[in-house]
Amino acid sequence: MGSSAELVTLDDVLAARSRLGDDLRRTPTWQGSSLSDLMGRPVWLKAENLQRTGSFKPRGALNVLRAHGAERTTVVAASAGNHAQGVSLAASMTGRPVVVFMPTTASLPKVRATQDYGADVRRVGDTVDDAIAAAVAFAEATGARFVSPFDDPLVIAGQGTVGLELIEQMPEPATVLVPVGGGGLISGVAVALAAAGAGWKVVGVEAAGAASMTASLAEHRPVRLDRAATMADGIALKSPSALTLAHVEALVDDVVTVSEEEIAAAVLLSMERARCVVEPAGAVGLAALVGGRIAGSGPVVCLLSGGNVDPMLLSTLLEHGLTVAGRYLRLRVVLSDRPGALARLTAALADLGLNVTDVEHHRAGTAVHVSEVEVLVTIETRDRAHVADVMAALAVAGIRAEVHS
Repeated sequence: MGSSAELVTLDDVLAARSRLGDDLRRTPTWQGSSLSDLMGRPVWLKAENLQRTGSFKPRGALNVLRAHGAERTTVVAASAGNHAQGVSLAASMTGRPVVVFMPTTASLPKVRATQDYGADVRRVGDTVDDAIAAAVAFAEATGARFVSPFDDPLVIAGQGTVGLELIEQMPEPATVLVPVGGGGLISGVAVALAAAGAGWKVVGVEAAGAASMTASLAEHRPVRLDRAATMADGIALKSPSALTLAHVEALVDDVVTVSEEEIAAAVLLSMERARCVVEPAGAVGLAALVGGRIAGSGPVVCLLSGGNVDPMLLSTLLEHGLTVAGRYLRLRVVLSDRPGALARLTAALADLGLNVTDVEHHRAGTAVHVSEVEVLVTIETRDRAHVADVMAALAVAGIRAEVHS
């Protein structure tokens, strides 16, 4: 694959919309006034986290199964969660049995949600790529229909219906920031927007720890990473396909990467400024925007691709995001082991107007003098500039403090 003749067309995307009908949601798109003020440009949000199953995935899966409407064979898929749920929902809507292979690292809520849609879930391997290999082998052995997460023109066309909605919902063309894993979503969106006329731009966003599309673009062939390490499990793919790479090369304006810290901060920002709960993969567009990866001053759309985040992970993400944003400051302070030393520390923090959320007091097992104690204290701060001010003020007060990771 890789020639322009093999690309999905606008007619394919329009046919997909006809097959989906009204059975999936037309997800809302709105301008985030707080985010727009923060970025100094119009920032819009496309909330695929509000789609059925909590992500865009049912669009492509349902298009595949309805395009093969006469079949009633078993459906098989592989996913860390969102594609699994999308295929399982599509299978239930079309009356087909479904088997889903999920990596052992998949979050328990996503596994349970997939089972709740009627899937026979089988856990195998450590990565989505391991699960895909097992699913393909199952399909070859049993004759089941394998529904790829991205490497299928029908999947790409189904995901392209997101782009059709954007054309209809946006008051003017914009730069659309699309999360990139295997590349199915960005391929479909790019097909739709390429036919919409001048002014539209499509920028893909990858996690730096799983930047297989970036590597593949550099080599002009699908490159397989040795590992895909990111909290954004929805886009943790080791390689795109030749089909999706061809779409990105032909139709996408740019692909950028974001760090884990930027992703965590974006999850927090989405909740605080947009009142949207999104998973790490769904927040990478916002992470790229806030991280200064997106040039210009015109309107931009952050495509929030999914909202299926494990509550335990969400708690960790929010704490990490607050730390990255300079909203939590954890300090290691060495004090003299004398009565009143801890009280003097807390009084000094209070004089700075700081709220202490946690204090740990250690005498044993620390690298301090026998006459000293170590105190780990967590305080609330406003931002990174405030953190610098606090550290300077503590130094002036004669308090030996350092940031503790």
